[in-house]
Amino acid sequence: MDLSRSYAWKVLKGHVTSEVLLKHCLAVEIAMRAYAVKFGQDSQYWGSVGLLHDVDFEKYPDEHPCHAQEILSAAGFDAQFIIDVESHARDWEHERSLLQKTLLAVDELTGFVIACALVRPDKSLDNLEVKSIMKKMKDKAFARAVNRETMRQSAEAMGLGMEEHAEFVRQALAEAVKQPEYQEIPLV
Repeated sequence: MDLSRSYAWKVLKGHVTSEVLLKHCLAVEIAMRAYAVKFGQDSQYWGSVGLLHDVDFEKYPDEHPCHAQEILSAAGFDAQFIIDVESHARDWEHERSLLQKTLLAVDELTGFVIACALVRPDKSLDNLEVKSIMKKMKDKAFARAVNRETMRQSAEAMGLGMEEHAEFVRQALAEAVKQPEYQEIPLV
């Protein structure tokens, strides 16, 4: 199984053309890699899971993530990798591993943090403060499609407070956007 970032990116781009969805997958990859380092896990594996977590969404939005298995197995990914990708389904019935809890926890939060940065005059993740993110979480009109309860519960499942989780993700995104591999499609 090839877990290189270049291979995962190639697989993703073979199934996703929407720049918005590609940005989302990149943001989730960044957060997953950062958490893998924090938890002493394999950042290559966690990053690839994050990058490919929505590989079937563009083609099968109403059946997502049910088609991840056929796409990823055809690309040479093993059963555990596919299970890890599928685990971010809100209705997942199994006990989640730390990786799976993390994937669920960063899935919506990454987009929310980026949205918070984009409404700022400087559109900067560097200058975005966690208090601003928390204030926007209380504003039901802001990014109304984002499920705040899922964000809170998934952070708690990881053993983190929402503020700590939001700041960790913000910082990971702010640092990563300066790296060359994230310049092809800028997040902000």
